[in-house]
Amino acid sequence: MSPLQLSVYWRLSLIFIFTSFLFFVDIFTVAIAEATCHHDNTSQDTFYRWNNQSHSVEGPRSQADWRMESRNQESVCGWSDWLPYGQTLFMVGLLLGSLFGGAVSDRYGKRPLLLASVCVHTLCGLVPALLPQPLVFLAVRCLTGVCCCCINICSFPLAVEWTPPAYRLWPPAFLPFCFSLGTMAGAPLAWLSPTWTQLHLALSVPQLLCLPLYFAIPESPRWLLLRRRTDVLDHYRSSSSEDRQCLDLLLDSTCCDLQKAMEAPREKPPAGHALRDSVRHLRQPVILLRLFIMSYLSAVSALTYFGICMNIGSFGVGVHAAQFFSGLSEAPCLLVPLISLRRRPISMLSLLLSGATCFFSLLLSSYGCEPVLVMSLALMGKLCILAAIFISTLYSIELFPTTVRQRCMSLVNLCFRLGCLANSLVPTDPSGSITLAAMVVYSSGPVVGCVLCLLLPETSGITLPDSIEDCNRQPRAPSLGVLCRTLKQRRDDTCRHSPTSD
Repeated sequence: MSPLQLSVYWRLSLIFIFTSFLFFVDIFTVAIAEATCHHDNTSQDTFYRWNNQSHSVEGPRSQADWRMESRNQESVCGWSDWLPYGQTLFMVGLLLGSLFGGAVSDRYGKRPLLLASVCVHTLCGLVPALLPQPLVFLAVRCLTGVCCCCINICSFPLAVEWTPPAYRLWPPAFLPFCFSLGTMAGAPLAWLSPTWTQLHLALSVPQLLCLPLYFAIPESPRWLLLRRRTDVLDHYRSSSSEDRQCLDLLLDSTCCDLQKAMEAPREKPPAGHALRDSVRHLRQPVILLRLFIMSYLSAVSALTYFGICMNIGSFGVGVHAAQFFSGLSEAPCLLVPLISLRRRPISMLSLLLSGATCFFSLLLSSYGCEPVLVMSLALMGKLCILAAIFISTLYSIELFPTTVRQRCMSLVNLCFRLGCLANSLVPTDPSGSITLAAMVVYSSGPVVGCVLCLLLPETSGITLPDSIEDCNRQPRAPSLGVLCRTLKQRRDDTCRHSPTSD
């Protein structure tokens, strides 16, 4: 790899590690508030204990900014009932960021939006430590969600566009792996932070110290070429011979796209023709079917994944240990690009395993089995649904024609964010555990999605479709009736050729 490629990869990996710190901060704040804010202190020298599951810290009441006498508004415990709404506002921020993040990055570049989002994201971690007020906290959580979404929108395309075509499966697997490393690292940091201020400082100061490193991230070479920023490209080329060779390889296919873009105005269609053409394509039955299936898979995947992530402390295991193993369970997704299965089989297998493990987790929890076993099955389900999310991202790109691909991908992504938001509105059991209805949804949704995948074609190794005709020419999945007739024919042939039939 060239020095510029390495610069992109390791700096983006740092960003994803630190992004996970604030992504799951609601899990720690709610758990600590429930463990500390429901006990009264009447003595000036009272000591406190804030995590009764795995770690205890004792100190004078003046250091306990989680709990103060009479639960006044100057204490976090004075407004602890507001804390659960932070998760909902965070999901709203993710939805808002998905609405404008792509358009901003296309207009001004991925690097400026990424740097602005990272800087604001760091400030969002510092503000609650300095101003522990309920409305400030909720506003900051919403803004944090917007920044997280913009970071994802910029990071994945930037990493892919700095990667040669033969290895473009790896960035979408490597960056979530770094996110899981951050999930594991955030758990012990929260465990060692006994107060509200220390918790937020511990999760935000590391990213603050690394901010100067991010300004060396280069811009997307494809975006620079399409914007005719040849001066910046020449600067990148002059860095080293490896960078020059890398840029020539990456821009080889982009030059053809640029030539097409320069010729496009000469053949500009009448006003409104492109919009009418896109609407006509979206009304085609094959596009509507694929759009419905991928939107459903996106929504149920978000429900299952975030349902387990945000309720990881509800399985009877200490919240910090559970969060650490939650991040550890995502690490095997780094091996997904090595699996030789095609798109449809691996999607069906991942969805089926996710639904089955979530169902068995629900079944064992109802019979009072060991919490560790119940949580292990739930984390196995989360691993499978994460693999399904990764594959479905590539699957969606290959299913829709070029003329409406971006619009269809935007709708699928919107359904994913709506699934995230719907999950934050699911009520919890009074005991703090996941409700029966929620677990039924988490387990049944992927199983139904597995069945719907039978209606999709296999796209692995096939050229991306450019029109509706290309979609119709893709190999279709056999219907259930055809499958039954095929199995019956094979059974009859086996019986006729078996020795007992003679």
